[in-house]
Amino acid sequence: MKIKDFEVYQLGKEVAHGQTWASSAIILKLTTDDGIVGYGEAVPTLRVQPVVASLKEVGRVFKGRDPFDVERNRWEWYKHDFYLSESFESTTALSAFDIACWDIIGKSTGTPLHRLLGGSFRDKVRVYANGWYSNCVTPEQWAKRTKEIVGKGYTGLKFDIFGPYFDWIDAEGIRKAVARLEAVRKAAGDKVDLMIEHHGRFNPNSAVEVARAIEPFNPLFAEEPVHPENVEGLMKYRSRTGVKVALGERVLTKQHFVSLASRHLLDFFQADITNCGGVTEARKLSAIAEAFGIEMAFHNAFGPVQNAVTIQLDASIPNFLIQESFYDFFPQWKRDLIADSTPVVDGHYRVSKKPGLGIQVNEKMLEELRVEGQEYFNPDEPVWVIGGTWRN
Repeated sequence: MKIKDFEVYQLGKEVAHGQTWASSAIILKLTTDDGIVGYGEAVPTLRVQPVVASLKEVGRVFKGRDPFDVERNRWEWYKHDFYLSESFESTTALSAFDIACWDIIGKSTGTPLHRLLGGSFRDKVRVYANGWYSNCVTPEQWAKRTKEIVGKGYTGLKFDIFGPYFDWIDAEGIRKAVARLEAVRKAAGDKVDLMIEHHGRFNPNSAVEVARAIEPFNPLFAEEPVHPENVEGLMKYRSRTGVKVALGERVLTKQHFVSLASRHLLDFFQADITNCGGVTEARKLSAIAEAFGIEMAFHNAFGPVQNAVTIQLDASIPNFLIQESFYDFFPQWKRDLIADSTPVVDGHYRVSKKPGLGIQVNEKMLEELRVEGQEYFNPDEPVWVIGGTWRN
């Protein structure tokens, strides 16, 4: 079996609840010489054009190769790309090809991905909601929306309470953040896990002050509390706070992860399968995390193919914590693209037993949703913000 051809689809339609990154997607289609089709997905966040170009470059190495040779194929691209270890565009392109190859492997053997990776450790996956708090600013708005989401059966919520603050936050900003958090905690009750998204935005001193303010509300974790490149700052945060730390969506390699884990700088690892090298590397990262006693909570914010492959990984690993889900807050076309086949029911995903990633992509929609050019850019609100929250 050989990879005969590949196609890159840049998709878009409407801005999703003001979440500009969520209104686009990059889907990869691989076709083998015997007609089997596999799908992968790459990260779009304000990098659509460079990522599309990188996919075409990686395709020159993968085309004509056996999709079963996942380790060899990765190594071949590693050999050719001098900057793979430092290039997000390169790692996400490689990830998409690796995911699509595993989809092909599963389909060609009639086997769901999780069974190829170690079998079923669980048949359903507990999730937490993200993307649910668009336009929430006042404590009253936060409380109302919290009740709606908990009413849908979610037992975990992640959210960013810091408004337009970046790098630093003053006493007034912390006061407003705490008021929002208090409103969520009262509305959700004590049995719902709360996770505080920092988006890697703070300097260490500000992050420490935030931690002292939020710790009484018993958050499950603080995500990326300091700028991700500031390892010394993260060490300072760990030494001065008792809040557990989750991070990993911007960790590109297993070597980078080991450098953090060996210094005990995180409690939960949020590797992104569409960013770290695909299924092949994500499974290794999970095993390394297990060796360090770190639980996995994969980052999962982009589209239906990423969502499907992440569920399959979740099903097969022993050190699973909880799974991020934007699924109910995707634009409708992302759910329609896979016939809404991975719904969240009572706060969980059911693990598909269908071959490969367990989804069927609507190829007609791939053509209908194709767009070109740069994605929407809002100079007044960073692309990573949940729409309408970059204000006080």
